[in-house]
Amino acid sequence: MDLPAGSTSTNFIQNIINEDAKTGRHGQRVHTRFPPEPNGYLHIGHAKSICLNFGIAADNGGLCNLRFDDTNPSKEDVEYVDSIQEDVKWLGFDWGDRMFYASDYFPQLYEFAEQLILMGKAYVCDLSAQEIREYRGTLTEPGRNSPYRDRSVEENLDLFRRMKAGEFPDGSRTLRAKIDMASPNITMRDPVLYRILRATHHRTGDTWCIYPMYDYAHPLSDAIERITHSICTLEFEDHRPLYDWCVETLETYRPQQIEFARLNLTHTVMSKRKLRELVEQKLVSGWDDPRMPTISGLRRRGYTPEAIRDFCERIGVAKSNSLVDYELLEHCIREDLNARAARAMVVLRPLKVVIENFPADRVEELTAENNPENPEMGSRTVPFSRELYIEQDDFMEQPPGKFFRLAPGREVRLKHAYIIKCEKVVKDPQSGGIRELRCTYDPDSKSGGATSGRKVKGTLHWVSAAQAVPAEVRLYDHLFRDETAGDVNGDDSGNVLNPDSLIVLKQAMMEPALTNAASGSRYQFLRQGYFCVDPDSRPDAMVFNRIVSLRDSWAKAQNA
Repeated sequence: MDLPAGSTSTNFIQNIINEDAKTGRHGQRVHTRFPPEPNGYLHIGHAKSICLNFGIAADNGGLCNLRFDDTNPSKEDVEYVDSIQEDVKWLGFDWGDRMFYASDYFPQLYEFAEQLILMGKAYVCDLSAQEIREYRGTLTEPGRNSPYRDRSVEENLDLFRRMKAGEFPDGSRTLRAKIDMASPNITMRDPVLYRILRATHHRTGDTWCIYPMYDYAHPLSDAIERITHSICTLEFEDHRPLYDWCVETLETYRPQQIEFARLNLTHTVMSKRKLRELVEQKLVSGWDDPRMPTISGLRRRGYTPEAIRDFCERIGVAKSNSLVDYELLEHCIREDLNARAARAMVVLRPLKVVIENFPADRVEELTAENNPENPEMGSRTVPFSRELYIEQDDFMEQPPGKFFRLAPGREVRLKHAYIIKCEKVVKDPQSGGIRELRCTYDPDSKSGGATSGRKVKGTLHWVSAAQAVPAEVRLYDHLFRDETAGDVNGDDSGNVLNPDSLIVLKQAMMEPALTNAASGSRYQFLRQGYFCVDPDSRPDAMVFNRIVSLRDSWAKAQNA
């Protein structure tokens, strides 16, 4: 398949690649990789990295690998591996035959570690994790050498081989690089390269009881795959000296690490750990909950890959962190769906209307365009009869000024149909609530008819009561109330989560044309927003998710 371009505009990474091409660095090759850890589902921040890595490769006639950095079996699962592949393909990218795992290289990484020991560049340390932290020092104070730092090469090699053989308990020993405990960069203060961890790996089973650390496995995996440009987020900038130390010390192929600003989005979190907490604490229904910023959640909600790629293109690639307004993402999906989504009429909170001068036994088939922005999508017919449903919010007994919907004695147009006038309000004698409206219609006001020129200020959507089909509609909003979402740990989670992030309406009424809508189909419900058929739907029990409302705050702000 053709890879969609991920970075058609110039950015600093493309500038680096252009300069590399001039100097002949990397043999004028461009070979990137997308390296997810299979310990959770991908989110919108990963989508930015996917678009960047695959897009940069495509724009420069290069290649991009998909590589799973599966170095921590205690948190990894095949479920995550499968979901990551699905997400990358859904976004429109293909890695061809270049899917790899860090675990593919475990034997080679182990040999590299022995080589470091033989070079006097690594040693086995008996300090506990807490003691290693204490010895490391602070930003203002240098670290202290481990008491085991000066073990002989022979002793270190023997201990490391016995670690591999499973002679020692978990956490009792580590292999550390011997670099500089006084380095101003704390990452370089004898970092841990291997730890003892008895956990069944999803690919290698129980073959290994020692596993490489990410900062060690990642640069060497890049080197083995001859990656030219290893693009990662800014938090790895301090780790770049260790990345370079690994490949330089072992004299492997030298990839080039380049850091860019990660995506920070308002009203959400971009931490897999925090997202996992939401799932495990059952604060959401799962990784694909439509409120989640996961790619699977956005897909279930109804977002399109085209809109997400457009969003990633618009936010660009920068060297400094910033907070992106979620409304820009919503703007992108609106723009995408405006031209492709069929229109439909669905009443979310029904109020019955009886048109007293319309024949009780008559059902009229009216013509409605499927998408005024795209005439090629054609039209459909909608039934019109004596009894209809309109939205409860579209009627007020005592309306304020500039209320142009239905009220006693007022007229409105029904979309694709006639002008009606409210003549009487019928109330429940016990509750006093409005039970139905009695109206009349103007037979000469048919929409599109020869005598339909009479104008009224309000136009309402509606459905014919006899033919209306019940549906469940789920209205989604931001999962977090605050623009800068907090941690979900502890008792403060209730103060952070938005209690109105999901509102379920079980009494919605839809036009009959939606009865057999396929899962994933997207529609614009007139005056309500864009909606998607949820996988929970059945022909006899349709379920729709609101993707986004019609109100485009981002576009309005740009035009102000």
